[in-house]
Amino acid sequence: MTTGSLPKTSPSLAPAPDFAAIKTRQQATWASGDYAVVGTTLTIVAESLCEAVDLRAGENVLDVACGNGAATLAAARRFCKVTGLDYVPALLARAEERARAERLDVALVEGDAEALPFIDRQFDAVLSTFGVMFTPDHARAARELARVVRPGGKIGLANWTPDGFVGQMFALVGRTMAPPAGVKSPSLWGTVPHCEQLFDGAAASIRSAHKEFTFRYRSPAHFIDVFRSFYGPTHKLYGALSEEKAAAFTAELTDLIGRFNRSGDETVVIPSKYLELVVTRR
Repeated sequence: MTTGSLPKTSPSLAPAPDFAAIKTRQQATWASGDYAVVGTTLTIVAESLCEAVDLRAGENVLDVACGNGAATLAAARRFCKVTGLDYVPALLARAEERARAERLDVALVEGDAEALPFIDRQFDAVLSTFGVMFTPDHARAARELARVVRPGGKIGLANWTPDGFVGQMFALVGRTMAPPAGVKSPSLWGTVPHCEQLFDGAAASIRSAHKEFTFRYRSPAHFIDVFRSFYGPTHKLYGALSEEKAAAFTAELTDLIGRFNRSGDETVVIPSKYLELVVTRR
């Protein structure tokens, strides 16, 4: 036996993420700026998702992480009974303004996508457009979506893909400021294998399609100004960076815009891939 040798030890396990603390920070992030300015431009995605789910008039529909109500209003236009849920009161107020302007009758509830305040099997359909993908605990959020849908009902999701423009922008943000340890990338929701794993056991079938939403802005500088001013994650990021680092991030984001921009002129026309997913509840 060799003298002075130390006994082998098992590698220490990394501590579990503090999801409650992470969620509190995320809530503050999405409450910053004014996501409604960006969210309103995404209306066409919500309309497409409602058609993919094949909503029927009179169905009871929930829009999770509804933001300023894109999918909530799209479902209400189809004469569904709709509830929109979000944890940012200011965004719910924006959704209420839009519903009132269109004379649409919807219910808006403040709540957590990972702890939905509804009974089991309450809804015929659950929707989320670029919302539930930002929950820190993916598995818990998926269980909640499945829990509140009746058997034979549908879950319709629109999630940015990792390889699309927004997914690459998220990756750039993550390289500039590291995300909380142990939290999975939201862009995983934009991949079929991850979603199949999340809904394994709850799904009778899963249908997916890759689609594109096209961002249209006056110039790269205009795009950056809008996202810096109003889109929570980039708004918060710029607020946390030094002047030098902010300039470096702007340069990298400008380069990313240039790689995806297909306008051929000074404007911005950027197709960004997203995954449209329809899960039929077992």
